[in-house]
Amino acid sequence: MLALQRRALILDLVRRDGAVRVAHLVEQLGVSDMTVRRDLEALARSGSLEKVHGGAVASSTATTGEELGFEAKTDLESTAKAALATAAAGLVKPGGVIAVSGGTTAYAVAQALRHVPGLTVLTNSLPVADLLRGRADEQEAGAPTLLLTGGSPTRSASLVGPLADQVIRSLRVDLLFLGAHGVSERAGVTSPNLAEAQTNRALIESAEQVAVVADHSKWGVVGLSRFAVLSEIDYFVSDTSLGEDARSVLNREVGRLVLADPTSA
Repeated sequence: MLALQRRALILDLVRRDGAVRVAHLVEQLGVSDMTVRRDLEALARSGSLEKVHGGAVASSTATTGEELGFEAKTDLESTAKAALATAAAGLVKPGGVIAVSGGTTAYAVAQALRHVPGLTVLTNSLPVADLLRGRADEQEAGAPTLLLTGGSPTRSASLVGPLADQVIRSLRVDLLFLGAHGVSERAGVTSPNLAEAQTNRALIESAEQVAVVADHSKWGVVGLSRFAVLSEIDYFVSDTSLGEDARSVLNREVGRLVLADPTSA
């Protein structure tokens, strides 16, 4: 296991349990006491956790390494998300087979897609599934057919893990909508959660086309685990507050850059 993978797993344990002990990590990761301590020191220097005697605890100052829960992220850049969602929905044709990842931006896209007739929607997002199931329960004409991956839920209410990955890889979709924790020229599209990144990777491999939907605040943010390089993206949907440097990079690297204007939403 690479150091980056070990550290991502350590952070997942800290976020889940609030604290970890060195002895437990040695046993779980199958590495030496010294290796675990070096990993903890590196994560502490980055502000992702705080070292204590015999282990580490969650850091109150963690930024790019911290994954907020779904509810906590819902109101962040909400105006931009609504504009992005409308622009993203314009890429979808009635009767298509699409996938929607976890995250609040992808959820906003699902809201905008509710009235596109005849869709089949694959998702690993519990909130997206609840949203689309509600429309199906109302027995509206043209309500989407919903496929839920299964798996283990994360703090962002996404289903991840081997079960989710296996289901996803057995299917094919026309277009995938992906949210992102962070995007940068060098790191690509990233997540702070290793398992979520692996499931996003499975989604990408199952899609004919990939659309990343991320507002301007995500540019320059780097999570621990990369799940896509920029050249794999067919559509990058962002807002008009995206900086010129970012626009230049994306225009060069992705298939098409789509910029939505939140003020006109």
